[in-house]
Amino acid sequence: MLLVDADGPEPVRSGARELAVFLTPEPRAEAKEVEETIEGMLLRLEEFCSLTDMIRSDTSQILEENIPLLKAKVTEIRGVYTKVDQLEAFVRMVGRQVAFLEADVLRAERDHGAFPRALRRWLGTAGCPSFGNKPSAPAPPTYELPTLYRTEDHFPVDDREAERRAPSCRRRP
Repeated sequence: MLLVDADGPEPVRSGARELAVFLTPEPRAEAKEVEETIEGMLLRLEEFCSLTDMIRSDTSQILEENIPLLKAKVTEIRGVYTKVDQLEAFVRMVGRQVAFLEADVLRAERDHGAFPRALRRWLGTAGCPSFGNKPSAPAPPTYELPTLYRTEDHFPVDDREAERRAPSCRRRP
């Protein structure tokens, strides 16, 4: 604390004023710094708002355009899955039929002989008389073709597609 003379209040006051002016910061520099900070914050706020607007528009586009497209693709792929399942079932059924036919062919070859009669005659005339001297057995029963699947039953063909096919692909009665 300063000691104040009763006779000289004026010099103390003028010194106090000078000291106050010296210690008082310049308001222009502080105001400029605050304005720059506010401008930076406003710029960041504007960038944030534009980013949220872009996210909103992208979300709207996704909800209005992309999701219905995805739903349509899901429905389409479910149809493909159904067709694949049907095709797998068809392939398994054909595999069973092929295995059955192979066993049937082996049985027919065993029952009816592996070589047809014309081939036996030809071998007999070619100098293999022992081949033709096989004891004759009673005539085996005639072979009946088993009932097989028809592809048309599993893969129906409409009339327009049937007309486009070559005549050689059609079944003859």
